[in-house]
Order: sequence, then C-alpha cells, then structure tokens
Amino acid sequence: MRIIGGNYRGKKLFLPKDKYTRPLKDMVKESIFNLINHSKKININIEKSMILDLFSGTGSFGLECLSRNCKKVVFFENYRGAIKILQKNLNLFLDIKKTKVYEEDFFEFFSSNKVFDFNFDIIFIDPPYKEKRINDIIEIILNKKILSKNGILIIHRHKKDNIRITEKLKIIENRVYGISKILFGN
Repeated sequence: MRIIGGNYRGKKLFLPKDKYTRPLKDMVKESIFNLINHSKKININIEKSMILDLFSGTGSFGLECLSRNCKKVVFFENYRGAIKILQKNLNLFLDIKKTKVYEEDFFEFFSSNKVFDFNFDIIFIDPPYKEKRINDIIEIILNKKILSKNGILIIHRHKKDNIRITEKLKIIENRVYGISKILFGN
C-alpha cells in the first residue's frame, strides 16, 4: 500500500498485521481520486477541501488527501490496533499539523453533541463490511450538517452489500472495483 499521487507519491504506508483492518486497495483509491478530479458530477478541489476520514483504519484515504495538499484531514478510528498503524503512517508526513485524530467511536462522539466549527467537503465512510448502520451514519452527517453545501460523501462497501441507502442522500456515482463498491453522494 502506498500513496499514489501528490507530494508524497510512492511513499509506502505501514499495514496492519491483523485481519481486523481492511486497508483501501491502491487501485480503488486511484479510481476514487480520478473520479473526484475528472467527473463533471463532482465539483471538489482537493487543495481547498476539509476531509473527514471515518473508520479510517491505516489512514490511507486521508493521507492521500494530505499528499494532494488538502486544507485539513480529521481521522476517526477507535480500534487500538489500527490507531497505532495510523499514527506510524502520520509520522511519515511533514505536514502533520494539518491533521487531527479522534480515537473515539463515531456514534458515541456524535451522540454526545460534540461539534466541529467547520464543515467537510469530502467525508469518506469506510466502516467494516459487517457494519450495517450505514444509513445511521449518513443520517447523523446530514442532521449534524457537517457536510458542506457542495460536499460529497464517499461510501466504501463490499460489492455484495445490499443495504439500501437512504433517499435523503442523492447517489451521483456507483462504481465497483474488484470486491469494493464505491458510492458517491450528496
């Protein structure tokens, strides 16, 4: 696993040694960023973006955004094994001051009425495949109004996942890469 573009292109990232963290494959990551950069349906400039990487694991998505000069990346991860790898990966970057790591459960954090003083342009949602509360995650994001007006949600699921996404989210792209299904919505 490596950074595929930007200032840190080619930099190898640390991987977990256990099977509980599923890193985002380079091919899938590259396809996501190609869509962000070239789709006429998505109007996002990474360099001006605030990024929220939910269930961030090793941090691959957020670190890719950091390599591409985003404004800020906020990582959410509560699994200790993944947090250790995420911290090691963050230490590979010079601009770590543009990051914030929350070692908290997403649901607990937002049920406690904690808020951010800014909105996110891209929210990447990559929970374990067994997590079925995808619509709850989307509802929290929409109800808390943490997605910017022209922002996008990017949801990573297994291609056989049959959860129907809430109609409150407009799906603008739906792609399958290997075993991954990627949904883009706003």
